[in-house]
Amino acid sequence: MTAAAASGDGIRPRPARRPTMKDIARRAGVSESAVSFALNDRPGVSPGTRERVRRVAEELGWQANSAARALSGERSGCAGLVLARPAQTLGVESFFLQLVSGIQEALSARRVALLFQVVEDLDTELAVLRRWWAERRVDGVLVVDPRVDDPRPALLASLGLPAVVIGGLEADRHHAETPLAVSNVWADDAGAMASVLDHLYSLGHRRIVHVAGMRGLAHTERRIVSLRAEAARRDLTEDQVRSVATDYSDAEGAEATRRILDEPPHTRPTAIVYDNDVMAVAGASVAAGRGVPVPAELSIVAWDDSALCRVTHPRLTALVRDTPGFGRLAAQELLAVLDGAPVRGVQGELPHLEPRESSGPPGK
Repeated sequence: MTAAAASGDGIRPRPARRPTMKDIARRAGVSESAVSFALNDRPGVSPGTRERVRRVAEELGWQANSAARALSGERSGCAGLVLARPAQTLGVESFFLQLVSGIQEALSARRVALLFQVVEDLDTELAVLRRWWAERRVDGVLVVDPRVDDPRPALLASLGLPAVVIGGLEADRHHAETPLAVSNVWADDAGAMASVLDHLYSLGHRRIVHVAGMRGLAHTERRIVSLRAEAARRDLTEDQVRSVATDYSDAEGAEATRRILDEPPHTRPTAIVYDNDVMAVAGASVAAGRGVPVPAELSIVAWDDSALCRVTHPRLTALVRDTPGFGRLAAQELLAVLDGAPVRGVQGELPHLEPRESSGPPGK
């Protein structure tokens, strides 16, 4: 033995050998074909042999080779999720972490893995979806951040790749006339926005700004449309109630707040609605730095509740929903589609507004 070998330098440990069907056959005392029939739920073996083979497979720690199964036309045992957003906006936003946790919980109950990839733009996402389909990497996909004129549902339908879109597919879902190309799990963003505006209006606010997310996302457009409709119903003009777009980041949320607070005091909004918790907390920080008391001079509402909203002082009024439950619902719908269920739309629970200390009557 050399010195290098004796000291362990330069020696790469050998990977553990994976058990094979041949190992199972030898241990169970049956043929390899019988093992294949038993593990793939095919006829040709007795119930007793099937049970013995499965018990031995579990003892040996055998798992099916997903790549080989995909090449043979069987399921890969994997679902895919591609997220096309700037990476810097994901690290501080809790919504997707909670959503993915719910998705993973439902998938793991069926021993289905989640293949997750972050990309920079929609074109790259489309390329990833095509590659996954061509390589048979996934049995189906979950699609997030539906867009206006979204090309993904039509692509997935043309590929025959089972899919569930998380979020409404149209800017105004209630007026959708075209049939769904893929299944869809959605929440009533319009109804949620109506509850927010009703809360602020009942407190006496007549000048309100909505610090929205990215334009082109279907839910952003739907919230903007709902805000305008609810404002018009109360005879509030576009000068009184308006939306400004951001990228969902704390930096852009803070910058939007600075611009709002720079407006003349007699026309400055008395309430701001932020499209996520991170921007709401950033906005509250800017207000505190400017000496603008919340809620005495400025009321703040966050679209998604989180621990950030509950530990900020004052605690932020927020829309509360079961985001992990929404993820579970989407994953369960994908599993149903994989089991042969028809394409359909499923509505999740309506978020409810939880008033806290950050919203109150406007100052005189």
